[in-house]
Amino acid sequence: MATEYITLGAVLLLSLIGHNMTVVYATGIVLALKVLGLGTALTALGSHGLHWGIILLTAAILVPIATGEITLQTMIDSFKTPIGVVAVLAGLLAAIAGGGGLKLLSTTTELIPALIIGTMVGVIAFKGVAVGPLIAGGFTYFVMSLMTHFR
Repeated sequence: MATEYITLGAVLLLSLIGHNMTVVYATGIVLALKVLGLGTALTALGSHGLHWGIILLTAAILVPIATGEITLQTMIDSFKTPIGVVAVLAGLLAAIAGGGGLKLLSTTTELIPALIIGTMVGVIAFKGVAVGPLIAGGFTYFVMSLMTHFR
């Protein structure tokens, strides 16, 4: 039982040292729910948090359209430059990887610790962003699919 607190405390400390406030806040929320004994909220966050996060992230991305900063013409123009086409393709691949990652995270839970460790190292040591488990899951799903296909 104490190992959960020690592990979360270590993540919190490393995040503080690494100045990654996103992970500090996320760890603080999880740790607070754990300390306060709010198991139901913790379970809800664990089972629905990814979907809530994706909804919130998508809403944030759509704000420039709502404010008029990005127009339909701006979106059409993104296909007119090589880097715009690369960005469209990168978005497409990221969405596919994210979908595979979501599937992998929900069906192959034994990989979650490895994905979390890799993401934490990327966030703390390399100033990455904590969307890593989903994308890493997608990459892992892709590699697993290739391995299955070529067996």
